[in-house]
Amino acid sequence: MPSWHGKSTGNKLGYSIFITVLQKLGVRSAYILLRFVSCYYFLFAWKSSRHILNYFRQRLGYSYLKSLGALYRNYYAFGQSLIDKIAIMTGGAKQFTFDFDGEEHLHKMVSLQKGGLLLSSHVGNWEAAGHLLERLNTKINIVMFDGEHQKIKDYLTSVTGGRNANIIVIKNDLSHIYEIDQAFKNNELVCMHADRFVDGSRTMEINFLGAPAKFPAGPFIIAAQFKVPVCYVFAMKEKTTHYHFYSTDIRTYDYSNKQTAMRKMLEELTHEMEEKLKLYPVQWYNYYDFWRKG
Repeated sequence: MPSWHGKSTGNKLGYSIFITVLQKLGVRSAYILLRFVSCYYFLFAWKSSRHILNYFRQRLGYSYLKSLGALYRNYYAFGQSLIDKIAIMTGGAKQFTFDFDGEEHLHKMVSLQKGGLLLSSHVGNWEAAGHLLERLNTKINIVMFDGEHQKIKDYLTSVTGGRNANIIVIKNDLSHIYEIDQAFKNNELVCMHADRFVDGSRTMEINFLGAPAKFPAGPFIIAAQFKVPVCYVFAMKEKTTHYHFYSTDIRTYDYSNKQTAMRKMLEELTHEMEEKLKLYPVQWYNYYDFWRKG
């Protein structure tokens, strides 16, 4: 199965147009512009479309016509997630409303003073609920691939002032592990997506939505190595400007057998992902060949 390549799509001009519309006319006007952009990707982005169509056809059992409709809604939902993220980062959180299921578990995790790992995936829009983390009275560290092109990254930073959370960039020399270790020692929370990997990284395989799929082993290795409690978290869009945040209860594992603990974590993460995709099937944003052939 080909892995993800660690790069975000889009260009500086595209971002600047949407940010200008957001600042001058608001979120809903940006959504109108997004309709046309979504049509473009629906018609011409076949490289990514074929993978999402496979998800709808093979994994969810949709008809071809229903899959085409879902494909357009998927591109539109993905574009909305980017717009919403930028709007919130530029001070527009008041334009959105949220329901919170399980916020108390995150407050409890902070109160334990052991640090903690929040695992999520590219299902929904976790960063749209990022301002919730500011209410937890602890430092938040987000681990990510530095996959944005530098010009786009610099432009977004100049507009948004950067992110509120501390970013830990995944590096080839594994120096990010030391930063994660220090965060846990400081009783801070670390957030990671656990559904993408790059070539050469260690993976774990599991049956996901009815077919074998590979997931990165790194997030589970980190939990087992540092013996920290874990919550699985998601933020799903339900209406035009409304999100539903979910967090599981705190999960602790018997780390005396790390392989068994890692397998249990993977099983629980994928279960939570499958449950969310049953409710929000078009909010799956992995635009590559996620499932192994044969």
